Amino acid sequence: MSTTAEIPESQESQIKLLNRVVEELNKKYEGIFSAETIERYVFESYTALARTAKIRTHLPLLAEHFATDRLEALRHAGDEIKDSLPQVLFVCTRNVGRSQIASALLKHYAGGEVHVRSAGILPDAEVHPVVLDVLAERGIDIGKAYPKPLTDDVVRASDYVVNLGCDGAYPMYPGKHYLDWDLMDPGDESPERVRAVVDEIDVHIRELWAEMSK
Repeated sequence: MSTTAEIPESQESQIKLLNRVVEELNKKYEGIFSAETIERYVFESYTALARTAKIRTHLPLLAEHFATDRLEALRHAGDEIKDSLPQVLFVCTRNVGRSQIASALLKHYAGGEVHVRSAGILPDAEVHPVVLDVLAERGIDIGKAYPKPLTDDVVRASDYVVNLGCDGAYPMYPGKHYLDWDLMDPGDESPERVRAVVDEIDVHIRELWAEMSK
């Protein structure tokens, strides 16, 4: 099955890079996922990220990260992984502010005890610079973070799905903890306002981590 038709011919070099990614992931997931599934995930991930990307130079690398995370989510949802870490998904509208902040803070407090993801209903091109700066003030570096679209596989894999004020709908599955935190989007706010939003999210994250740690 060919999935390259959606990528313009001018991006042939990126197609070659994506094919290399497919080859590497085929080796990694041999016996777990079919070659067709891996190819589809890689090229779908690339296409999804390309819709909002301002600079495409690093898109194949980001697509590799995104596809790998989605494949890991698929493994978890399919019970391929036993006794795995709790899976937490933070969802907001653009995935440039609230969900990135929440994800970074939970990773900061939980360390390697939780698998954390974030996604957006309508993701933007990049994490807001003020959010990066304010988190850096706390010693938290998310310079490599990037906005990602919400996909069904990561919802299925999650034990906790936290909505941080987004208006869009997402799948609801039984047996999961769905939480709603009504928070202002700090994406276009001043540093002072972003610091206040980070403080507000920090309270929620500490409470969530305390509940998960019981």
